[in-house]
Amino acid sequence: MNPIKHYHFPLSGHSHRVQLMLSLLGLPVEEIFVDLAKGAHKQADFLALNAFGQVPVIDDDGVVLADSNAILVYLALKYGEGRWLPSDPIGAARVQRWLSAAAGPIHAGPATARLITVFGAPYNAEDVIARSHNVLKVIDQELSSRAYLAGDTVTIADIAGYSYIAHAPEGNVSLEDYANVRAWLARIEALPGFVGMPRTIAGLQKQA
Repeated sequence: MNPIKHYHFPLSGHSHRVQLMLSLLGLPVEEIFVDLAKGAHKQADFLALNAFGQVPVIDDDGVVLADSNAILVYLALKYGEGRWLPSDPIGAARVQRWLSAAAGPIHAGPATARLITVFGAPYNAEDVIARSHNVLKVIDQELSSRAYLAGDTVTIADIAGYSYIAHAPEGNVSLEDYANVRAWLARIEALPGFVGMPRTIAGLQKQA
């Protein structure tokens, strides 16, 4: 098969979700760097791929898709051989719950906390860090009774949640109190084909 083109920015957790999924599936990939710092995502050629002007985008032999969670669904259904996204109503709904969480409270918490320290985004750090701990407490409690977010097997729910939670310390959000979350991160990192996102020395990470 032809390589899947992945338009990405290395420090974007949204991009990393897709990069990680592509690697876990063992698919051939052509990584195409989109220089967000220089506004490449707002240029006409990129806006033709994604009118929202955001990474990631994939081009799978002419099938062009944007939105990291939508891309995860596509890759799971096309290449996942039934492993990454359950087909039964309950299993599918459990995964969707966590895709929504990744786009909602995880984005509003750990992802935004990291935007403040890594990219200088003008948010209230105290509020965002508090939101981060609120969602981490929920996730840690839910992981007390199962190995992965949506059940006892890994799904795209975990891939959607991993990147920004793993990098929460960069946003001054400590994971020290969340043993179940840390064990879950380790299980993801032990998967064959795992690739990490580059770590910055922002926030608590500079002390690690």
